[in-house]
Amino acid sequence: MLLKPTHTKRKIFFIIGDILISLISLYLAYNLRFNFDIEEKYYQNIVFIAIILIYFKISFIKLFKLYEVAWRFFSLNEAKKLFQAHLLAYTVFIIIYYIFPQNFNPFPRSVLIIDLFLSMIFIGFFRFLKRLIIESNNEVNLKKALVIGVSNLTQTLFKENKFYISDIIDDDINLVNSYISNIKVKSINEIENILKENDIQTVIIAKEFSKEKLSFILDRCAKFKITDIKILLLKEHKTTLKQLSIEDLLARKPKDLDIKAIKDFINNKKVLITGAGGSIGSEIAKICEQNSAKELILVENSEFNLYSINEELNCNKKLYLVDVSKIDELKKVFEQNKNLDIIIHAAAYKHVPLCEINPRSAVINNIIGTKNVFDLAVEFNVKNFILISTDKAVRPTNIMGATKRVCELYVSNADSKNTKVSSVRFGNVLGSSGSVIPKFKKLIEQNKPLTITHPEITRYFMLISEACQLVLQAGSLAKNKELFVLDMGKPVKIVDLAKKMLKLYGKSEDNIKFIGLRPGEKLYEELLIDKNDKKTIYESIYITNIEKYDIKKLNIQIQKLSTLTKKEDIIKSLKDIVKEFNPQNN
Repeated sequence: MLLKPTHTKRKIFFIIGDILISLISLYLAYNLRFNFDIEEKYYQNIVFIAIILIYFKISFIKLFKLYEVAWRFFSLNEAKKLFQAHLLAYTVFIIIYYIFPQNFNPFPRSVLIIDLFLSMIFIGFFRFLKRLIIESNNEVNLKKALVIGVSNLTQTLFKENKFYISDIIDDDINLVNSYISNIKVKSINEIENILKENDIQTVIIAKEFSKEKLSFILDRCAKFKITDIKILLLKEHKTTLKQLSIEDLLARKPKDLDIKAIKDFINNKKVLITGAGGSIGSEIAKICEQNSAKELILVENSEFNLYSINEELNCNKKLYLVDVSKIDELKKVFEQNKNLDIIIHAAAYKHVPLCEINPRSAVINNIIGTKNVFDLAVEFNVKNFILISTDKAVRPTNIMGATKRVCELYVSNADSKNTKVSSVRFGNVLGSSGSVIPKFKKLIEQNKPLTITHPEITRYFMLISEACQLVLQAGSLAKNKELFVLDMGKPVKIVDLAKKMLKLYGKSEDNIKFIGLRPGEKLYEELLIDKNDKKTIYESIYITNIEKYDIKKLNIQIQKLSTLTKKEDIIKSLKDIVKEFNPQNN
């Protein structure tokens, strides 16, 4: 323990080293001044002069916080501070000398100039010495880090010894000027000066901040071309560091997630999930596993997606490679899995341009698939049926949105008998397959410009995990035939999202190319929350009005839709059902 290096031991070591070096440099300065033949009279006050000089040198070096710097991180910036500390120390000494000259004589003033340069060279070399040894032996240097935020986890950064922590800052005025491991906590408003003056290589965010504050931190780091920005987390009782991501900057983080309600809804239940390998379906499957579902029945038409989710789950499960539009195959799944408690229907084609190009596929998969799953749920007396819908079903301008609106109309108006039915409508989820964020990441990695359809295009975003938790939370509220709407917060400009991602990767914000709106694409997403929507017990979940529709008529219209092949006929038929459908040809 005695030999273990600590912050205090390092400071004492440097102070003792500076005192010894100062004594040597002053004695050498005298010798150089007198050609190594010092007259005896000059020895009378050499100790007195040394004490005064050393006192001021140590004081100003301490004032510039050079004793806080480990020698492996002593850089040109610290050398500049050392030079300034010396100038101040010798300037004060000269002032005192001219005020009280009788106390110093005899004293050759030229010694002072020689000693100034010798002291700076020797003390500076003393600090560079270890760094030179380390680099010559190819040892790995610790990165110099700025820690942002004081939390219960902050102290662990010092224990792990993976970084050299030069500064700590926080936005809490009650914590500013306190000390963590002998480092004074400064205000977050000083971040620019710290990044500018201290050669920071890594920024570690050690507590939870709002997305606005995270954006502030990113902007300051980008200004000084710092891209190594990490978030300190506690995972499985261990601290871990993850790279700051665009998801962290955009996440809405609803405060009313009711973990108990979700647990009660899922615990010990048999849950069937369609589209179980997709972004939404796979996340819901994981949440069901975490909340102790009795059994998961996973239905997916993509072999790879089904394989992938199977690899991630360890719970009791059954896998079915089945297309929901093929009712005979789907019925066998229900026959083999009686007494289902919950069905979450996430299977759908969601990519707007692809659905515009393949309208019949969108109709068959989205509408016929939904009808099949719903009808079988009712036939087999499933207790709960939840339809995953989309904001694009609100006054749709594209085929995908119109098909999802038909799905909402069908499940809301068909006879559900003993099955409780609900639909949950929400916007874009961050990082889902085919969405803008994975696309931008790929373009950045390929060093290509980020393509955006329009400078003003905006979208709502939510974390996949949070959206899926809220879906299950909404399902727990269902009594029958509700259309739930998730509050997605404020819309985000895609161009602002792109700029943030470019900053995260240390790229120029100008690396953006506008290509024009795609077929069926809206410039602005419709507001999901309407003033007439009813509040639930949760501020993030609303209930919107359900449009009454003659189910017999709707069945005939759906049957007709399923036989059409031409795009214009499909659009006309969709408009007959969804009166507010306004196709955009762009």
